[in-house]
Amino acid sequence: MGKDLIPPPGSIEPINLREALEERYLAYALSTIMHRALPDVRDGLKPVHRRILHGMRLLRLDPRAAFKKSAKIVGDVMGNFHPHGDQAIYDALVRLAQDFAVRYPLIEGQGNFGNIDGDSAAAMRYTEARMTEVARLLLDGIDEDAVDFRPTYDDSDSEPVVLPGAFPNLLANGASGIAVGMATNIPPHNAAELCDAALHLIKTPNARVETLVNNHVPGPDLPTGGVIVEDRASIVEAYATGRGGFRVRARWNTEDQGRGTYVVVVTEIPYQVQKARLIEKIAELMEAKRLPLVADIRDESAEDIRLVIEPRSRTVEPAVMMESLFKLTDLESRIPLNLNVLSRGVVPRVMGLGEVLNEWLAHRRDVLIRRSKYRLAQIEHRLEVLDGYLIAYLNLDEVIRIIRNEDEPKPVLMETFKLSDVQAEAILNMRLRSLRKLEEMEIRGEHGDLTGEGKSLQALLKSEEQQWSAVADQIRAVRKTFGPDTPLGRRRTSFADAPAAEIEEAMLEATVEREPITVVVSQKGWIRALKGHVADTGGLAFKSDDKLNFAFPAETTDRVIIATTGGRFFTLQGDRLPGGRGHGEPIRVLIDMDAADDIVAVFVHDPERKLLVVSTDGRGFVVPESEIFANTRKGKQVMSVSGGEEMRLCVGVMGDTVAILGENRKMLLFPLQQVPEMNRGKGVRLQKYKDGGVSDARVFVAADGLTWMDSSGRSFNRSMKELKDWAGERAQAGRLPPQGFPRSNKFGTPTLA
Repeated sequence: MGKDLIPPPGSIEPINLREALEERYLAYALSTIMHRALPDVRDGLKPVHRRILHGMRLLRLDPRAAFKKSAKIVGDVMGNFHPHGDQAIYDALVRLAQDFAVRYPLIEGQGNFGNIDGDSAAAMRYTEARMTEVARLLLDGIDEDAVDFRPTYDDSDSEPVVLPGAFPNLLANGASGIAVGMATNIPPHNAAELCDAALHLIKTPNARVETLVNNHVPGPDLPTGGVIVEDRASIVEAYATGRGGFRVRARWNTEDQGRGTYVVVVTEIPYQVQKARLIEKIAELMEAKRLPLVADIRDESAEDIRLVIEPRSRTVEPAVMMESLFKLTDLESRIPLNLNVLSRGVVPRVMGLGEVLNEWLAHRRDVLIRRSKYRLAQIEHRLEVLDGYLIAYLNLDEVIRIIRNEDEPKPVLMETFKLSDVQAEAILNMRLRSLRKLEEMEIRGEHGDLTGEGKSLQALLKSEEQQWSAVADQIRAVRKTFGPDTPLGRRRTSFADAPAAEIEEAMLEATVEREPITVVVSQKGWIRALKGHVADTGGLAFKSDDKLNFAFPAETTDRVIIATTGGRFFTLQGDRLPGGRGHGEPIRVLIDMDAADDIVAVFVHDPERKLLVVSTDGRGFVVPESEIFANTRKGKQVMSVSGGEEMRLCVGVMGDTVAILGENRKMLLFPLQQVPEMNRGKGVRLQKYKDGGVSDARVFVAADGLTWMDSSGRSFNRSMKELKDWAGERAQAGRLPPQGFPRSNKFGTPTLA
């Protein structure tokens, strides 16, 4: 028995383990990308969703048909098309039926299909389902050779490679999935707006994304409504690149309770947020006393959402209270956009809004051509049969005689009347009761109608212009189904501006006790906040190989800005800085700062101030400090640096003249108005260097003169008259500084605190 298990000599083939793993893992990765995680750009479906709809179509579960058990649908789909777990198929089916998960449900469910609280659907043996009218639109034309079919996993049947997709389902219903090495995340959009954008692209295929966004698709339209507070420029960039995100807030209003009291009522919550978990989180924050403005929260929801929030007192401003809730809870969430899809069903890539709609339009044109050819073939076949019927009608007695008397009437009919095989077969298959219907006028009338239709189809197939016109007509018809005046098509998500800085400041002051602190940052990047304003920092302790880098007074309600050599700015809350005991914490723990970057400046945020940022190669620009504020750990990219360059300086703009100093010890003065003001970019050349780069820069008032400080702390001032030899134009080289200027090559008069 044991000998039978030993392979014969020479039958063992050595295989390189690395090559074998690479080959098998690549096959697995491709299978996950193509057949599981990423949707097809043409119909917006993954294979499991496409197979569910195809299986329901075969079960004749049309919108007006009787419901059937979900278990029956899942069983058929699993056995015939999708050999995976039944629960995975049922979960996909359930999601297609949830009106809070998909914008335009493809399945109508009967029974418990889950709810927005996060409760699961009932078992598949209890629930029933059928297709919706929207699903019928996706399948329209599938019986008319509109799409290719391929063999199923066991070659026992065939399944569609893609659905005809009469509306842009990819963007309308969205998708999400995690593959191997890539992922996709597409929020739902308004179908009528997408149709408008598609009609514009038919006229202008190379339309700019700005035009599509500003005139047709302003942003996502989420099933659960809400308010998008993303700025227009970010939305345009997201749709242009296929990557980005949208800040979505709950919709709320106030209800007067009499005697000067009120409550806030939340009627819509952000997409994919579970209501029960949201309330639980708010309750936890109240317990931890992190929401001092909120007294109570109640869930009074029935079919519609109604969360009632009571303020701590009647003097609390509703907007300020809600701002604190948006800051700490999922009443505000970020919806990501990652348009990573299968282009033409084969190539996974990230596409922009215009590319997605153009590929869907190309698919609709292909479907139109295939359906037209199919209909034309049917017409040609019917015309051939009608020609045979007409011959039979004109020679009815002879036809009957041949059929009665001949053993093989078919060849005799073909030879006698010069009929084709199709015509002879049609005559022989005709029932006796149909003979009375054989009237010449009816035959010729139908023949004429079909001939006219055939000519129209032939003209359509020869003219690309007619094809696009027909596609446009189909899109207009679909748009009526999803029109903004219909309950299904009415836009649910609105847009609003981001909260004003005054409201955020008021929220901070209301939720954080204002106390003086001293922010201390070491050269190794450790940060801490000492209580009170400490004037003498000489006694501060640091790690053995570390020392003081920045120290400045602030308050707990302030925001602290950190500028890095990568040109990125980060924001920290004053009340959340590590305490003064010990050495504090590394800044890299608090923000997602690149490992290769160092700190350029740390200062208190002043939204009214402007900054001059300068890179190592002497390029720079002025940026309003209101534009560098960052809401996330990733910060905000302000200065674009590449090729080994870094952001070297970040100084306050408090004057009308720029003084810039190079590592080559050359100084140049020029008017500030020569430096452009930008929100983001590389900037312009401020000073030209033959060797080295920038060392220091200052912005000062020309009338007051330029001040610098030497190593011993003595201050020097020179008027513009004394500095006339150094005054010039932007991008000049400059000349050696005045006698007595510090050898450190620094002005020594910091302007940020």
